[in-house]
Amino acid sequence: MADERPEGLDEALSDFDDAVTMTPKQLREWLETEESRSVGDTRGDSESTGHRVGRRILELREKRKADDTDDDVAAMRKVVGYVRRHLAQRPRKESIEASRWRYSLKNWGHDPLA
Repeated sequence: MADERPEGLDEALSDFDDAVTMTPKQLREWLETEESRSVGDTRGDSESTGHRVGRRILELREKRKADDTDDDVAAMRKVVGYVRRHLAQRPRKESIEASRWRYSLKNWGHDPLA
């Protein structure tokens, strides 16, 4: 039987591992905080996009790599793209420790202070 690995999986995994700096435990605990729920676009939903993606990141981290699908590769690429774009928008004048910018990144699994 042919190897059925999704195209681009190795590169996506490598980039994803670089972008997601929080451990599953750290991310799970973060997603339970009020700060995590206080940021992001909800588009009429009670849960922000970033918060929902944070839960998806946990699924990806807990999944066996041999079971990754094309949808998983697309989700990894989405996370990597968001983290890279958001890092480029780093605030210059304010402290980032308690900033909405940092909180948003943490919802996507990246703590810029880690």
